Formats: sequence, C-alpha cells, structure tokens
Amino acid sequence: MENYIINNAKIVNEGQIIEASICIKNGLITKIEKQTIFKEGYTIIDAQGLYLLPGLIDDQVHFREPGLTHKGNIYSESKAAVAGGITSYMEMPNTVPSAVTIELLEDKYKIGQATSLANYSFFMGTTNTNLDELLRLDPLKVCGVKIFMGSSTGDMLVDNPEALNNIFKEVNLLIATHCEDDPMIKQNQRNFIEKLGASIDINSHHLIRNEAACYKSSSFAVDLAKKHNTRLHILHISTAKELDLFDNKLSSKDKRITAEACIHHLWFCNEDYATKGNFIKWNPAIKTTNDRAAILQAVLDNRIDVIATDHAPHTFEEKSKPYLEAPSGGPLVQHALVALLEMYHQNKISLEKIVEKTSHTVADLFQIEKRGYIREGYYADLVLVDLNKTWEVNKSNILYHCGWSPFEGNKFQSKIIKTFVNGHLAYDNGQFDESKKGMRLAFER
Repeated sequence: MENYIINNAKIVNEGQIIEASICIKNGLITKIEKQTIFKEGYTIIDAQGLYLLPGLIDDQVHFREPGLTHKGNIYSESKAAVAGGITSYMEMPNTVPSAVTIELLEDKYKIGQATSLANYSFFMGTTNTNLDELLRLDPLKVCGVKIFMGSSTGDMLVDNPEALNNIFKEVNLLIATHCEDDPMIKQNQRNFIEKLGASIDINSHHLIRNEAACYKSSSFAVDLAKKHNTRLHILHISTAKELDLFDNKLSSKDKRITAEACIHHLWFCNEDYATKGNFIKWNPAIKTTNDRAAILQAVLDNRIDVIATDHAPHTFEEKSKPYLEAPSGGPLVQHALVALLEMYHQNKISLEKIVEKTSHTVADLFQIEKRGYIREGYYADLVLVDLNKTWEVNKSNILYHCGWSPFEGNKFQSKIIKTFVNGHLAYDNGQFDESKKGMRLAFER
C-alpha cells in the first residue's frame, strides 16, 4: 500500500480548524503535526489552501443491488459516493429479494466485498414475522435493523402492533425507522384522487404524505422506544412538528432516541415542485419553506443528530411517468457534500458543524470502530476539498448509474479534489484507482 503525507491542509475536525500535516501509513493516520512533514518512502501532497475533512459516513442509502440493478448497483453508486467525499455508507434492505434473513444479508456483504469502492455496512430488514432472525444478528458486524413504519417494498411494511412492540422490546441493536402512517396516507391519496382526478400531480405529494402522517408514526415510534428503552434512530425528518419529539439536552452519543435530516429536505421545498417535478419526489415528501428552515435549525441546535442522503436512484424513464406512477427517491451521494458546502458559503452552517453531523456523530451513534474522526490510529478515510473551485453539475460529470441528478444545472463553489478510503487514494481530481475495495465496517459495542 502506498503511504502518503498531506502537508499544510486546513484540517476540520472535532470542532476546530487547524493548519497541520498528517502521515498515512498502511491505511491508518499515524501522525498529525502542526508543521510540514517530510519522510522517505511517502508520496507528498501539498494541500496549501485546501481543507481536509473526515470522510463522510452516510447512514442511509439505497444502492439497489440485488434485484434492481437497472437503477443502480453497489459498484456504481459507491463510486459516485467516493467522488462526493463519502467514504463509508450503510445500505438499506429493500432490495429484491429483501434482506430479511441473515443469509440474504450476507449475500449483500459478499457483493460489497467484491465491488464496493467505499466502506460498507448493510441494515437487516424487518417484517411482521422475522423477529427470530433479528435476534441472531451479531452487533459487532451489522450497523442496525431497519423498520419501515410506512409504505415499502414487498412485505417490509411492519404494521402489526404486536410485532412492532416485540421488535422494540427484544432487539438490542440500533433500530432505524422510516416513519409515515400508511393508512392515513392512503386515505389522503384517495381524497385527492376523488377531488382532482386525472389532474393530480406532484404538487399534491406533500399534502398526501403530510405532517400529520409523519408525526403520528414518529410519535408512535418514540413512545415505543421510551416504553422499552430502545435505541431508536428516526430517519429523514421532514416536518417542523416532528422536531418536538427530540431534545438537545444530552450529547448525541448519550441519547437513546436520535434523528436524521437529509440533504433534499435541507435544500428543496414544495415550491421547487414547479420546476423539478417528480425528480424531487421523495418519501417522506419535501415539504414547506417553514419545515425546511426548522429542520436546519434543529441540525444546528442538535435536536437532529445526523445529516445523510437517503440516496435512492430510479431511471429517468421511471421518474418521467405521471405522478401516481413515478417512484419516490433520487440520487444524492455524489453531490451531498458540495451541497452542504454551498450552504456554508451561504452562511447557513459552519464547516465544523458539517463535519460533526456527517462524520463524527454518525460514528458515535453507530459505535463504528476507528472512523469518523481525524485521529492518530484511525483509518485514513479523508476528503480534500477546494472551497473556491466553481463547477456545474451536468450529464457529462454525473456518475450515478441512472444518469441524472436533481442538482443538474446547479453551480457549486466547492469541489472534491481527493478522497482517501482506508489510506488508499481512491479518487483524485476526477480519476479513480479501483485497485483496492472498501472494508466492511466494524462496530465497538
């Protein structure tokens, strides 16, 4: 393995920015010094004027493999992630077949081992009947358990109250939930179809999958977690009202109930449906400007603990269908960090807070071994960025298998220059070195 020295970088880490240099040897950070370092046998990188961040850890992606590889696959989407500064990810179980047994889950790990350019972990999915499988999971090897408490693929909607209660009571791993009340959503949709008929379109989406449906499900999950002292992590918060469920009195690592915000809920609002249409159709829906502002404030005041992507690609043709037929979800991993850096340029969030919410806290909440920080002895998962290098998202530079992005046409002021995964320079100014693959994440629990 090639060893590196990165000199004169502005290192963003643990609440501060310092100019320093680091040594990378055998995949690990071996030294951090405030002076320039020169050693024989190392490749020297002069990072003067650039910022060095811990690689992002995305705790919610859908890479579509197995079974849905016309939309994306672990190789293609992890490649896009690495180009976007994401060095580790946790992937969701709603593939085909759904990862609801240990055998099926391990099949995904084999694909990750063979093809993923980033580090990886995979959630085990839940059903109304697979509690025995959940209880067999090794907490040192699996990031967590995913419950769809809202519409989902196949039989992964867990809507049996007894089954939900037993999962919250007995599973000793982190439980991540998608919270929307399915009966309420279905009734809302029937009402809108009856009212609008063939003219129903994306502008109804946030009213069908509305605040009440989100809050009912999220509050139910919180009540169950409090009842059983469950380690609960609620994904992709989309409404201001749900924020009342979370507090900032404890540090994130001391909380039993935590929450995630996603890039699209921080960037877009329902007014963008007029220009973006189904290409920003997500579940939970993108909602109002007030919801967007409240979610950002909750990130800043630590009621929300993590920022993720919910990367979920579909083909251009699928997203171009009429509203009721178009699937929900979109690709984000390549552009998540540059979008957050754009928000930094807009004085909405600090670099230190971006790093905290995309790296430090994710590592803390999931208890990931030796990642999420720039520390001696930790894996060298690093991203070097230029905050003053403008570029535009277009078809020619999009790496997603689906070939489109909701950010097409956007000009970003910051650019990813290099991404290291376990000390391996996987991405360098638009070029990839695929000779080494990512590692399976390990957990200290």
